[in-house]
Amino acid sequence: MLALILSQDDALHWLALKLVPGLGTRKSFALIEKFRTPQAVFRASRTELECAGISGGVAQSISSGCSFEDAVAQQRLMKDTGTVVITIRDPRYSALLREIFDPPILLFARGRAELLQSHAIGVVGTRRATPYGMAASERLSTDLAMAGLAIVSGMARGIDSAAHKGALGVQGDTVAVMGCGVDVVYPSENRRLASEIAARGLLLSEFPMGAVAFPQNFPIRNRIISGMCLGIMVVEGAQYSGSSITAKLALEQGREVFAVPGNITSKVSWGPNLLIKQGAKLVQDWNDVIVELPPDVQRQLIERGRSRLLGSSNADAESAGGQQASLFNGPQAEVNRKIIASLKVDLPVHLDGLLDMLEGISSSELIAALFELEMLGLVKQLPGKNFVKVW
Repeated sequence: MLALILSQDDALHWLALKLVPGLGTRKSFALIEKFRTPQAVFRASRTELECAGISGGVAQSISSGCSFEDAVAQQRLMKDTGTVVITIRDPRYSALLREIFDPPILLFARGRAELLQSHAIGVVGTRRATPYGMAASERLSTDLAMAGLAIVSGMARGIDSAAHKGALGVQGDTVAVMGCGVDVVYPSENRRLASEIAARGLLLSEFPMGAVAFPQNFPIRNRIISGMCLGIMVVEGAQYSGSSITAKLALEQGREVFAVPGNITSKVSWGPNLLIKQGAKLVQDWNDVIVELPPDVQRQLIERGRSRLLGSSNADAESAGGQQASLFNGPQAEVNRKIIASLKVDLPVHLDGLLDMLEGISSSELIAALFELEMLGLVKQLPGKNFVKVW
């Protein structure tokens, strides 16, 4: 997808509109809808602005152009950090996010801006996570990233950090939606994680460069996490936690809500357990998420996985620098070929029977290979540890 290359003047006007004191998200969006461009907004008279529903004081701020000085300073900070502006008119802007009630008119993006167009799942939870919650968040995020989904979270300590690390650990895609500027690391302990995400994923925020992490920013940013995702998975959280707010926003936006069950005696399990009682999809493994996604998304994920597995797209492999080498060309090639050759489409084979058929392969090697083949839609596991070939 081609990016919308903004001239420095265009970007300056978008930034200036974003930075007008007292002009909220809904009002700025309404002005863009009415006047079409930020330049036209700043050329409008105070009377025209007031007729568009803008208060007298804010209309005066727009007419005076007082925000342009701040916009120039923002451009300097963006240049220093390699940050770009993604406006709501940019083709790279998330199509799902554009549909919500109050989409931000622009986003600050540091890293791989193309990830805004990825099929994504949000993973959220408490900052005071238990060892179980951390393990569940990292494992499920790892599996979902391997299945081709981008993992979106808020880079907070606890569940969020585990989710990002799980995706990065398998060279997967991840997006951190921040409650501060993309040049500000919060919490400070995540400095290394932020650098990794900026280099291999995407740091995203609607807050300007240098903005600090005020508490009121986080509920605002949560609508972006839910808005750009196909669904939200809550791992741990109290009954009235930020993750519960994100789940509520997801429901309002028509997104899927998933929850990982937890210990009934733990307060951080009240949030997800209550969501399950209210109808959220219980998640035990990655496939519980995949099967709830729209059929066209499932097909795209399966086809992408098959192409990567079978090595049918050499161009993609080259562009990835060899990081996603085909499983039929790597060190596990012989094991994978033998498994596919031994399985039938209509005749289930038990794990023990498959192990007997494949001489010289250990049970651990077989299980690991079956897991990867199943994740990519080439093998399906049936009840009783029976397996069939999908294609």
